[in-house]
Amino acid sequence: MEVLVNTVPTLRMVCTPDHLVDLVVGRLFTEGIVGDVDEIEEVYLCEQGTRASVLLGCNRADFSRRGVETVPSCCTGNRTYNRYFTSDVPPAKVTPVPWEAEWVFAAARAFAEDTPLHRRTTGTHSCYLVLGGTVVACCEDLGRHNAFDKVVGLALRQGIDLRDALIFSSGRLPVDMVMKAIHAGVPLLATKAVPTDETIRLAREFDLTLICQARPDGAIVYNDPTRR
Repeated sequence: MEVLVNTVPTLRMVCTPDHLVDLVVGRLFTEGIVGDVDEIEEVYLCEQGTRASVLLGCNRADFSRRGVETVPSCCTGNRTYNRYFTSDVPPAKVTPVPWEAEWVFAAARAFAEDTPLHRRTTGTHSCYLVLGGTVVACCEDLGRHNAFDKVVGLALRQGIDLRDALIFSSGRLPVDMVMKAIHAGVPLLATKAVPTDETIRLAREFDLTLICQARPDGAIVYNDPTRR
């Protein structure tokens, strides 16, 4: 799917053909292209789902930047065509929130029960949105970055406050995944996988609660600003 922002070709995403508007909205938010969903006036998706046109309320593009194609650490072939719409301003620290271990276990149990597309293909990633211990949404995709952006976009479009949310990912959390959570203001990030040293460093720097190796009956907390 090609994504144009204010008529400028900006992104190409290789993805499963569901929650496409959520994916676009989530990607713009987690990459810092928009700071609030209200900045997005319109998202037009073609019938084939291969092109999305986004209209922002103001022209945020800095066309003095050189259009250089970059490749995020994503296995699906996603591309960023330019950096016209991005900002060099670092994101704010996350606001930590108190949490309960049962919230993580609930997401891990939901993951263990499997998701429809993964059950059929064994070739997808999933992300779970958890509020107060209840799994309120799950999104699947070929890549973990896309699954994360879909669940964030879904939350934004439904008016869910991500500052109270736990997001559980089925995959490893490299640096760019952690930065997505920080940009989105998500205070709690969990995964069944293990973290990298740089992931832990970023979580500590930005006050993100990081929980890894999560199972239905156990997990390892690598950073928790509320219990320092």
